[in-house]
Amino acid sequence: MRFVDEFRDAEKAQVLSGQIAALCEPGRHYSFMEVCGGHTHTIYKHGLEDYLPESVSLVHGPGCPVCVIPMGRLDDAIYISEQPDVIMTSFGDMMRVPGGKGSFFDSKAKGADIRMVYSPLDSLKIARANPDKKVVFMAIGFETTAPSTAMTVLRAAADGLENFSIFCNHVTIIPAIKAILDSPDMRLDGFLGPGHVSTVIGCKPYEFIARDHHKPLVCAGFEPLDILASIYQLMVQLRDGRCEVENQYTRVVPWDGNLKALQVINEVMELRPYFEWRGLGFISHSALKVREEYAKFDAEEIFKIPGIRVADPKACQCGEVLKGVIKPWECKVFGTACTPETPIGTCMVSPEGACAAYYNFGRFTRERVKEATRA
Repeated sequence: MRFVDEFRDAEKAQVLSGQIAALCEPGRHYSFMEVCGGHTHTIYKHGLEDYLPESVSLVHGPGCPVCVIPMGRLDDAIYISEQPDVIMTSFGDMMRVPGGKGSFFDSKAKGADIRMVYSPLDSLKIARANPDKKVVFMAIGFETTAPSTAMTVLRAAADGLENFSIFCNHVTIIPAIKAILDSPDMRLDGFLGPGHVSTVIGCKPYEFIARDHHKPLVCAGFEPLDILASIYQLMVQLRDGRCEVENQYTRVVPWDGNLKALQVINEVMELRPYFEWRGLGFISHSALKVREEYAKFDAEEIFKIPGIRVADPKACQCGEVLKGVIKPWECKVFGTACTPETPIGTCMVSPEGACAAYYNFGRFTRERVKEATRA
């Protein structure tokens, strides 16, 4: 297939739906986790749950990089933005994320110079145009966006740009999946592997899931037929008694990953001993920091951030949502006190957040589940 419309063909979706249903064993329930928030949005935007038999359920995972950043890290970023002569730059989806002291938008309204950018290279342009200011880029994302941040640091070093730095919050996907697998709360039959991350790291890093935990994983694309085809591949593996890593997203994901991108990440960054994830707690070797050789571009070293931990609001259940323990509509403040316009938790803010997906696309699904529960 060559065009997007072909990946949204309703007739083909119905065929896949029938094939999935035919693979279901009577009396057995199947639970698959879509690790990436992009998959969650596709599922609810296109109503893919309606194409699945009742015995197949989908559970969202921690694959939203904005959602897993703890409140304390945002407070650290706000602290940096409040320092003299600082311009903080950030992707737009971070601007409304609530911290313990409010959001970037709140700080901007109070006078902090915080600007939205589309790429870290935009931050370099701002740094060149403002040599009397210290420009800091709020770097977030999984391995998907880490290469662009690393390349920007290399460009700044090559240009001798001394008023640019990054506040590094890049996280890595494999430790998060390990934490999910080790959680006693989860009972999963398989995984829809994250497509975007896999374009960089490839499929090999997931092999421990099949080898050590006996769960199949299929790296999935982001169109409706991609996801249904990946669920079908998982069902075939379970029928055959196999646990393997397969690549449905072959048009984009190379099995060995993007070696050049991995090389650039490794040149500029290294693993932290540990890092706090919202909802998952501290996970060892689960995030990246700037190497000592590039310390002059490390905002954590330049500004000596306080590093204060901040507890999530008691009403917010983002942690349980990120772990797939509850559905967003099971949170007491979902859709009432917590909306995309007035978020309490990160999952309602990000374009990849599970709560935002349910709020924007999952209203009718939520009502059907409520009715079934009452019945």
